[in-house]
Amino acid sequence: MNLNASSLAAYSVQDYKSRPRIQGVEIHELKRFTDDGGNITELARLEGGNHQWLPGFVARQINYSEMEPGAVKAFHLHKRQTDVWYVPPGDKLLLVLHDCRAGSPTEKETMRFVLGDGTSRLVRIPPGVAHGARNIGLARGRILYFVDVQFSTDETCDEGRLPWDYLGADIWEIVRG
Repeated sequence: MNLNASSLAAYSVQDYKSRPRIQGVEIHELKRFTDDGGNITELARLEGGNHQWLPGFVARQINYSEMEPGAVKAFHLHKRQTDVWYVPPGDKLLLVLHDCRAGSPTEKETMRFVLGDGTSRLVRIPPGVAHGARNIGLARGRILYFVDVQFSTDETCDEGRLPWDYLGADIWEIVRG
C-alpha cells in the first residue's frame, strides 16, 4: 500500500525498545493482597531500619506527600540521601528521573514512567539523580516515601533544586499517538 505525500511525511513508527535504566535506580514490584473487603500492600519489612528488599538502604524517616491534579513538583535532588517512593495503585503520577552524577555510566540519562495506575511498586532513587513528578490523575495524588537521611532546614540540608523545566517543559506532557 502506498501513502499519499502528506501522510508519508507525517508517518513514523513508535520506538518500542526498552530505555536504559539509570544506574542505581531500582524498581521493586510489590504484592497486593485483595479480598472482598479491600486490600493491603506491604511496603517494607524493616530490621533495625534496614529494608529487606533494598539491600544497603536504612530507613531514617518516612514521609507522606499529596499533589493536586495537574501539579508538577520538580526537580530536586540530594547529595547524600536515597529516596524510596511508593504511589498507591489508585493514583497516577508521572515520575521523571535524570542522572546528574558526573562520571556516572548513565550520566545525563533520563527515565520517565508512571507510578500507581493499578500497580504497586517501590522505586529507589539514589543520590545525584534529580527527580520530580506530575499528577496525571483526576484526583489528589499521594506519595509515601522512605529516606535514609533525616530532613533538616539548617546548613546540613541535603535537598537541592533544579528548574521544573530543566529537561524542557514537554517532559511533563502526556505522550500522544
